[in-house]
Amino acid sequence: MTAMTVTADRTRFLRLALATDAVVTGGNGLIYLAFAGPVGDLLGPDTGLLRGIGVFLLVYGAAVGFLAARPNAAAVKAVIALNMIWALGSIAAVVTGVIEFSTLGAVWAIAQALVVGGFAELQIIGLRKANRP
Repeated sequence: MTAMTVTADRTRFLRLALATDAVVTGGNGLIYLAFAGPVGDLLGPDTGLLRGIGVFLLVYGAAVGFLAARPNAAAVKAVIALNMIWALGSIAAVVTGVIEFSTLGAVWAIAQALVVGGFAELQIIGLRKANRP
């Protein structure tokens, strides 16, 4: 009987969490940029704000996607922090009314904050798995 050695890539979960974040973030950015008018009519924010957010999300998604290929602990920690800031900022924007959301827009902002916070949590778990001895 021959023994097989199985080597697990400890960064696999982290890379998947980052890649999923990159795809969702980039997709949202593309939608906000390409369809700012209809999205603004539906969610409430003006087209200029949505286009700016769209550009930011496209660039951020590309950076996170690049990081997914070769995770670096310091950069992953920065992504986690930025995701947490985004999630909390989205909730604050709804609660304070600093951005005029429609009812659907407020629900969307809270829902996407939960998704982004979920990405941060998955990335924390992935970073811990990657750093296990």
